[in-house]
Parts: sequence; structure tokens; C-alpha cells
Amino acid sequence: MIINGILNLRKPAGLRSTRAVTRIKHMLPRHTKIGHAGTLDTFASGVLLVLVGRATKLSEALMSSPKQYVATLRLGATTVTHDPDSPEVPTAGATPVEKADLERVLQRFSGNILQHPPIYSALKIGGMRSSDRVRLGESPVAPQPRVVRIDAVDLLSYEWPIARIRVDCGRGTYVRSIARDIGDALGVGAYLSQLIRTRVGDFYINDAHDPIALSPDNLESMLASVPVPAAQTVQ
Repeated sequence: MIINGILNLRKPAGLRSTRAVTRIKHMLPRHTKIGHAGTLDTFASGVLLVLVGRATKLSEALMSSPKQYVATLRLGATTVTHDPDSPEVPTAGATPVEKADLERVLQRFSGNILQHPPIYSALKIGGMRSSDRVRLGESPVAPQPRVVRIDAVDLLSYEWPIARIRVDCGRGTYVRSIARDIGDALGVGAYLSQLIRTRVGDFYINDAHDPIALSPDNLESMLASVPVPAAQTVQ
């Protein structure tokens, strides 16, 4: 039996993306191809596209599609990983930031901007992940800055020290770096305390499937069909 399609999975926080994909693989017939369209950090939740069969060929196109995140920032403190996976360090002398000042700073983060990826990231330096080099005790080597596209950053709510923002962006954008840079611009520091991916291309979180509800019996019915070019016929 051949199964093809795209599973819009709602990954819970605390589950590694690779583990989520492996769970799905065990529900499929043997030798079925499986992949994904961009992982999420373990602490993050939301849309994780699992690609089955012929859909694995769409990985690059889907990873390049627009994405949306809802991010929670903790102002007045930092962590070395810019997320909750390392201990919080309060910023000495940090005082509450006015909402108007926060909104003005957010306006800087739109368009094509130069972003410095986190040292704790999967970007490879000399063939090894940057995060792996740091954890092995090597002196940190910051990945090269790169241009990323941010379509919009909107403030959803704010009550010191917690700010919730919505980020619409393109491929390769690190929301952890956005949180860090917002904190630096405000002079109080900040890190990403929660992250939810709410959209990848045409796939939205409201339509995503809970992994607990999946089984070998219903998995195929939850797959979105694989688009086929007009000039191509399905055998």
C-alpha cells in the first residue's frame, strides 16, 4: 500500500521534532518515505509538517513558504540560549519599559534585516553544529550574520515583564534572535520564554492534528493530498 500526503501535526512543547516524526513513521507501512518541512525547538509547539511518500519532494518548497509565530518574551532578563532551556539571568538595573517604547522598537524588525543567529543553533560551522561545538567545550564561534525577511511583528499583549508578539517571517528567521535583539534595543535584555508556530504556508494551527489522536487506522485520512503539476498525471 502506497501512502502519500502532508500531515499538519500540532507538536506539543517538550517533544523533539525528530521523535514526533519517528512516531508517525511507526504507523506507516514499511519502507514508506517520511520527512518534514522544518523542525521546531523542543520547548516550542505548533505546526510541524510531516511529509509522507511523494510529499517528501516538497520539503524545500514548504520550508521556503511564509511562517507565522506567536512568541512570549520575558523582558528584564536573559539566558545564554535566548530561550527557557538555560538558566535565567536578571538584567541588573532593568526597569519597566513603557508600552509605547516597546512598540517603537518592534517597528525596527520588519523588512529584510541582518540577523545574527544564536550560538546555540543547528547552523554548521566547519561541518559541525554550532550548538554541539559549544556543548563540547569549544570557544564559542558566532555563526555569520545573514539577511532574513520579516514581514511583520505585532504586539499582541504587554504587561511588564511579559510581552506577546506575532511574527510573520520567511525562511531561516530565528525568533530567539528577535527576542534577544528586542531586549538589547530596549536596554533591559530579553529572552524567548514560549514559542508557538501558528502557520507554515497554507497550513494553520487551527487545522493541525493532535499526535495523541493519531493511529495507524486513521493516519491516512488526516493527510492533506500532494499537489500534482497540471502537466503531470498520477499513475
